[in-house]
Amino acid sequence: MNYMVWGWLAAVVGFGVLEAVTAGLVSIWFVCGAVAALIAAACVLPFWVQMILFIAVSGAALILTRPLVKKLTAGKIVPTNADRVLGQTGKVTETIDNESAAGAVYVDGKTWTARSADGTVIPAGSRVVVESMEGVKLFVKLSEKTEVVSC
Repeated sequence: MNYMVWGWLAAVVGFGVLEAVTAGLVSIWFVCGAVAALIAAACVLPFWVQMILFIAVSGAALILTRPLVKKLTAGKIVPTNADRVLGQTGKVTETIDNESAAGAVYVDGKTWTARSADGTVIPAGSRVVVESMEGVKLFVKLSEKTEVVSC
């Protein structure tokens, strides 16, 4: 058995191990190319033919599997539904006062920490509209209906 067979066999194993220890698909294409070159070496073809086969098969494997790999490795956005409260109307359950860092609103079945979007003090019981969100804190403004609702 010629030494190139051993070299390509080592390449197959090396790229295979590299693929196994990494989280993403990084060297599977080179495994395919090295297998093709290994077969060429076993058939006692010249080294330049082995290299061309290695490069061509690796490139073809990359091109043919790229759409699948992109689909599998694409970052999946996990919706939290937290932003669904934007634009919703809620009720102030604790007076909102930005200066004293106090305030809470009840929106979408949950009580949220709240701050006034424009800095005004909003009394408990007021109806507010959620304008924005930072972390778990809602920034609200008084609703068009400014009546105070009793708790």
